[in-house]
Amino acid sequence: MGLFSNQFSNVVEWNEFREDMIFYKWSNQEIKKGSRLVIRPGQDAIFLYNGKIEGIFTDEGDYDIESQIVPFLSTLKGFKFGFNSGMRAEVLFINTKEFLVRWGTANPINIPTPQLPGGMPVRANGTFSFKINDYIKLIDKIAGVRNSYLVEDVKLRITSILDQLLIKWIVKEGKDMFNLQSMSFDIAKGIKDDLDMQLFDSGMTITSFQIISFNYPESIQKMIEKNASHSMIGNMNTYQQASMVDGISSGTVRGGGAASDMAGMMMGMNMANQMMQNINQANNTNQTPPNTSTPNTSTAKPNFCPNCGQKTGEGNFCSNCGQKLI
Repeated sequence: MGLFSNQFSNVVEWNEFREDMIFYKWSNQEIKKGSRLVIRPGQDAIFLYNGKIEGIFTDEGDYDIESQIVPFLSTLKGFKFGFNSGMRAEVLFINTKEFLVRWGTANPINIPTPQLPGGMPVRANGTFSFKINDYIKLIDKIAGVRNSYLVEDVKLRITSILDQLLIKWIVKEGKDMFNLQSMSFDIAKGIKDDLDMQLFDSGMTITSFQIISFNYPESIQKMIEKNASHSMIGNMNTYQQASMVDGISSGTVRGGGAASDMAGMMMGMNMANQMMQNINQANNTNQTPPNTSTPNTSTAKPNFCPNCGQKTGEGNFCSNCGQKLI
């Protein structure tokens, strides 16, 4: 009897594990006497009997099903394996990790904006993460009728409604349609909450949703960049003067005919006028207020010699160079 005691035994495990597989259902045969359960890191094992959860096992390891698993099952804890009889149960293996998915709009989405009657075509891309958080809902909605479920299945479900959610939250949070990146955090937060509600009944939760970038059509992008450069300059007169100086210094506005010569001459005149205005302004600022008291007809002796700079004493001549002081 000992020679044949394990001839029907089997190993219950996730045979072909994939990083992009959310769950796998072991249901191809009966669980025989002497069978073992193997739970690897990052996996949970759920025993199902007639579609009902009998037990959930979360610790990795290699277990004897008869002695270490059956005693903890709800309605099967008294099950006794016979020589030819096995336990007809299913084992659902769950991938417990958090899945990271990259997303991007397949086609531009038209965002309503007063500046463009037909809407502004915008593309976007980013990432989102999700994981399983409710085994009962997962089994009720998905695992009860499927033997496996992939990340791609969730991605297709998400992207099918993502365009509508982008339009909704861009219109709601996008106060400046030409600078959506600055509002990307608030837009992403609103989308995350809506997506989380979409997956709630399936036993999954969205743990993060990120918008990496918004992309405009090339013509609009050039207009945005031009507007940004003008905003940085602030004063167009200053911008034009700076451009002219750069052109003259680089030689691009030299030898170009009467137009460039005239431009250089005008630039020089404007710069000279500006310099004179600055000098006059400085003189007016530093000018000593007129003395309204009775004028002193005597000449005051300077404190320093105007010839050599030596500090003057009581004499009328400089003690250093002999310069007459008064």
